Amino acid sequence: MTTEIISESLIATLPGHTYTDAAIFRAEQERIFEQMWFCAIRSSDLDKAGAWKTVQIGRESVLISRTRKGDIRAFYNICRHRGVKLCMEESGEAARSFQCPYHAWTYDFEGKLIAAPNLTKMPDIDRNEYGLAKVHIREYLGYVWVCLAEEPPSFEDDVMGAIEERLGDVHAVDGYDVANLKVGRRIRYDVKANWKLIIENFMECYHCATIHPELTEVLPEFADGLAAQYFVGHGAEFGDDVKGFTIDGSEGLDVIPGVGEDQDRRYYAITIKPTVFVNLVPDHVIIHRMFPLAADHTIVECDWLYLPSVVESGKDVTASVELFHRVNMQDFDACERCQPAMASKVYAHGGVLVPSEHHISAFHQWVHSKVGDVQRAGEDLLGLTPDTAPLEERARTVVG
Repeated sequence: MTTEIISESLIATLPGHTYTDAAIFRAEQERIFEQMWFCAIRSSDLDKAGAWKTVQIGRESVLISRTRKGDIRAFYNICRHRGVKLCMEESGEAARSFQCPYHAWTYDFEGKLIAAPNLTKMPDIDRNEYGLAKVHIREYLGYVWVCLAEEPPSFEDDVMGAIEERLGDVHAVDGYDVANLKVGRRIRYDVKANWKLIIENFMECYHCATIHPELTEVLPEFADGLAAQYFVGHGAEFGDDVKGFTIDGSEGLDVIPGVGEDQDRRYYAITIKPTVFVNLVPDHVIIHRMFPLAADHTIVECDWLYLPSVVESGKDVTASVELFHRVNMQDFDACERCQPAMASKVYAHGGVLVPSEHHISAFHQWVHSKVGDVQRAGEDLLGLTPDTAPLEERARTVVG
């Protein structure tokens, strides 16, 4: 291996093995997904008392349900007796309680142990102490966010702070009234790629002119390679002849009343680490939630949200859904094309970022701060010479 100093226009990415190494993915599960606020479900998915959903977060299955009082609770989906999963399906509705299918330990919707065979003969058992293990929750933007950490990080700093960092003002999102919009369409994508590749793709638009012809027709400035996320507070402006954020630039649907004049005819994209994308346009909001399952496997669930009157009236949302659905398919195909190459010796020390992608290096530094020690251990095993300089200062290493 030889090292070549290249133009200052190019800065290094993460090494290839960080996208394929099972040990690094386990560390990401433990230190990122299981320690940060994770956007799990849309609150409206639980439409009645007893409705529940299970979500895989890192290495853990989490059970989220609505109580008889209308509150939302989250628990580890594990019976406290012998560790059996309480709910095996992705969603369902419980009539009165959750009952373990193994030994019939039974819990109410608040997680309290309320029944078990011979329980009355064991008066020393504290039914709250042996209730379901609780998970921290917050509701924001109409979604349930959960955190598995014993002491969760600041929601205001990590989640709301990401919106403020991107838009310049955390309240700039308020006018879209995201919590009160309704799901007009939901599409689930099964992506054979590492979650970091998906985030990196979403954050840059250097690829837009190449693979997103429909998107660049609606947002012409994207053809120049600078994504909206490159600039704080900037929203990409619709083309002069574009009437709406639709596949053919045709008229959109009813505009969300709170959208200000300075936000009209503009598209804003926000990344909330670790696994959420927020897309804002005048008449709808698109939310991506990622569920990383393996180093090379990620489920992405995408919601298109509209005014309740639009959804309830049965208006056709196809033209607006099709635009970003096509963008998703194009992006995920690109990520799946990248994934196999992450294991190549040519990419052992990673690739490079051009100037319009330099903001992605902050994401790389963040990942490195979480799992850098495991990354270095992997480099030792691969016989790579680790470069301890910050990523943005590293030279590209090439096969010599």
